[in-house]
Amino acid sequence: MTALTLSTSSAATLRADAVVVGVAKGAKGVVVAPGAEAVDKAFGGKLAAVLETLGASGAEGEVTKLPAADGLKAPVVLAVGLGETPAKGDGFGHEALRRAAGSAARALTGSKKAGFALPVEDAEAAAAVGEGALLGAYTYAPNRGNGAPNGKGKKNDAKSAPLGEVALLGGKPRDKEFKAAAARSETLAAEINRARDLINLPPNDLDPKTFAAEAQTAAKEFGLKVEVLDEKALKKGGYGGLMGVGQGSQSPPRLVRIAYTHPKADKTLALVGKGITYDSGGISLKPAGHNETMKCDMSGAAAVFAAVVAAARLGLAVNVTGWLALAENMPSGSATRPGDVLTMYSGTTVEVLNTDAEGRLVLADALTRASEESPDAIVDVATLTGAMVLALGHRTFGIMANDDAFRTSVHEIAEEVGEQSWPMPMPSELRKGMDSPVADLANMGERMGGGLVAGLFLKEFVGENIPWAHLDIAGPAFHEGAPWGYTPKGGTGSAVRTLVRLAERTAAGDLG
Repeated sequence: MTALTLSTSSAATLRADAVVVGVAKGAKGVVVAPGAEAVDKAFGGKLAAVLETLGASGAEGEVTKLPAADGLKAPVVLAVGLGETPAKGDGFGHEALRRAAGSAARALTGSKKAGFALPVEDAEAAAAVGEGALLGAYTYAPNRGNGAPNGKGKKNDAKSAPLGEVALLGGKPRDKEFKAAAARSETLAAEINRARDLINLPPNDLDPKTFAAEAQTAAKEFGLKVEVLDEKALKKGGYGGLMGVGQGSQSPPRLVRIAYTHPKADKTLALVGKGITYDSGGISLKPAGHNETMKCDMSGAAAVFAAVVAAARLGLAVNVTGWLALAENMPSGSATRPGDVLTMYSGTTVEVLNTDAEGRLVLADALTRASEESPDAIVDVATLTGAMVLALGHRTFGIMANDDAFRTSVHEIAEEVGEQSWPMPMPSELRKGMDSPVADLANMGERMGGGLVAGLFLKEFVGENIPWAHLDIAGPAFHEGAPWGYTPKGGTGSAVRTLVRLAERTAAGDLG
């Protein structure tokens, strides 16, 4: 992973492959952002004019490279757009800094070291720059043929390697707040990238068993407690949702409990993640064009897994228990059929009207099991419905909850850490659409408002008096377009930052 260091060097004297400066859109053209004073001086105070000549505008994410002027040790200056110049007295927003740093780090792929001279007026701003740079530098390319016995295959080379080191200029390495901010950024980025790696793995390399093994390995490394229920234990325990979804696959399901505990903690968070390692739709097979990215249907479980490890690495004074509901949804002679009735772990019977509405079935079992431990709050994360993508697009996840105050708190946290989200309602009238003549309820309801129907289904399996929130990350979990900001192509690690900040808030006594 890319290294992050705090540097007292000047942007003019740092020896690196490049120095990164920020520029913004001003009323009369490009404006050089704070932190770039030494670089601007080397250009005789005309850096903005030179950049405008090269076509730069200061727009968010815009990257312009130019040869360094005399007096700079780095041979290249990279100017990255921060967007509109803030109002007088205001600084650049943390999310603008994250995105700019991510764009710059990605543009410097193949470089060994770069100095980032972006505005870092305090430790929080420094954390945003560090976090954005580390996330933007992420690459995933393990299947390029390196190490193949026959020597064939596409080779990785130095030009495609991620930026080696981010030197954060103005970062005050002896200041406790700056040091803590940098350390947190490194930990958070490492765990988000852990989630990204899992999401990007081909489905033939990540089935429920191997995902569970990943959790066991991490548990051993970071001192976590882990329990894995295999198909025999799930069948014996009556986990009808997990078994029903997984019975069509040659790779049987798993339920993983991975827990971090702190000796001074008096609050417990339960995090539940949908972990469908591949979703064909089952007997209700997905149409052509909708299967190719379905390796990402375990993004919720990846986010929960990463968040639990992050809480442990950060030493947060809160207990965090992750539940990974892992299955592969495949069509076969043994697969669940539309019309079948499953008896869930809670004892509730569910008529399966559509086997492609499988995520809510595995989550239902995990939510019931998590509720048995009476946590102070439960948050589930899932790539649950295409309806949520239709409602909110590809960059925003929906938040539903059984408690308005908790939903508001989760939404505020997500916005604070830079994850686009929106609170969604749970209209009670939609519940009737899930009534079944042969079971307690069906796994489908009205087509319109399908994302809300899914949330209402999950609510049925949450224990009484436990605040619960549901994050439907179907839109932002997997990015198919060109990279932007610190968001790569492929798995994004959506919701990890929200879950970690929620754990931090809980540890501080501010659960909401």
